Amino acid sequence: MNQYDLVVVGSGPAGRRGAIQAAKLGKKVLVIEQGKRVGGVSVHTGTIPSKTLRETALNLTGWRERGFYGRAYRVKQEISAEDLRRRLLITLDHEVEVLEHQFARNRVQHLRGRASFVDPKTLSVVKDDGEVLQISGESILLAVGTKPFRPDYIPFDGKSVLDSDELLDIDVLPRSMAVIGAGVIGIEYATIFSALDTNVTLIDPKSTMLDFIDKEIVEDFTYQLRDRNMKLLLGTKAEKIEKREDGKIDVTLDKGRKLSVDMVLFAAGRMGATDTLNLAAAGLDADSRGRLKVNPETFETAVPNIYAAGDVVGFPSLASTSMEQGRIAARVAVGAVAKEPPKYFPYGIYAVPEISTCGLTEEEMKERGIPYECGIARFRETSRGHIMGLDTGLLKLIFSLKTRRLLGVHIVGEGATELVHIGQAVLNLKGTVEYFVENTFNYPTLAEAYKIAGLDAWNRMGDIKSEL
Repeated sequence: MNQYDLVVVGSGPAGRRGAIQAAKLGKKVLVIEQGKRVGGVSVHTGTIPSKTLRETALNLTGWRERGFYGRAYRVKQEISAEDLRRRLLITLDHEVEVLEHQFARNRVQHLRGRASFVDPKTLSVVKDDGEVLQISGESILLAVGTKPFRPDYIPFDGKSVLDSDELLDIDVLPRSMAVIGAGVIGIEYATIFSALDTNVTLIDPKSTMLDFIDKEIVEDFTYQLRDRNMKLLLGTKAEKIEKREDGKIDVTLDKGRKLSVDMVLFAAGRMGATDTLNLAAAGLDADSRGRLKVNPETFETAVPNIYAAGDVVGFPSLASTSMEQGRIAARVAVGAVAKEPPKYFPYGIYAVPEISTCGLTEEEMKERGIPYECGIARFRETSRGHIMGLDTGLLKLIFSLKTRRLLGVHIVGEGATELVHIGQAVLNLKGTVEYFVENTFNYPTLAEAYKIAGLDAWNRMGDIKSEL
């Protein structure tokens, strides 16, 4: 009864995609989830909640309309934490309902409980009522995701000093906030709360941020943040956090400076959620951040029948790439052929403004010694940008001078995470600058920025040579 072809631990993007893929191949599949509802971190504390919070904040504040009506414009004058939570709960219920329907339709069984290894093919699952089950799987896929890094010196209290999971349950929107950690999660939440008119200070010991993003895009992004009075204390370490009797939080910095804020968000990294799996019983080891090492093509761990996918294997830690990793891992695990995914995938940062990128950055082009040319388009150059009241937004295309192929697409601004897919398709299909010059784009659209950027590069690259 408790024997399966594939046992999946975790029901986030990697787990659910892997489970459904194996079930579609006619295999007997079980998903084990320790949370109250299926969906994992992505649905309940990560991807979906943060993006829902962002969308709600932009809608209620009237952020997108301020280009026309001024910075004082508001859709709702007094926005409460309850306003944000109401939309969040509706969205989460929908996501869970869709996922449960997918499991039922594909005959994927799921079990609520905490799993740990007994041996490489056996898991012990402790259910909420204390009952313990022994589950056997020919193959096991670990898709347990991550949890916030919570160092001992941070006085977390779940109310005014929080990690990124706890932030979703706040009762009152703070007037001021310090965000410690200028990684993707820290930047997303810092800019969302800034859009809600919270006075935000972003703190990070590194002197730079988002180093994997094209430098010109980061510079434009940074300018936009400073322009709306966000404080960026990069190259600065938060040494001490103390709660005062009046409810304020004092943050002492390494350069003798002290901040007093209503709330502190600590978002300096995440840990693989592997500490309760009893990995040693399966012959596995996690690194210092709880992550598992896998073969990047098959997602197989050091133990032949055990696979891992999603955030627990590290970069890029995206819901989109996690889904594909889970699908590939499941196919390999049940003996099916798995094609390698395209080389370039889009990376989306749902900050305010959005950033999205695919392919090589200008810095990587220089490191590899590839002669190149760039094309730039600003959203305010498009008619659609004028209609929307945009005075910011930038699209950058990078082309090889030798082959004229598109090798990088980088966007900061409204709709960046949607727009990037045009560039992604051209890049993976080995398209050239001529695609953007010769093709017609709907007018007026922001996508027209591709034509403007393509022409900008083409004007400097010259017309195509006769021998090509």
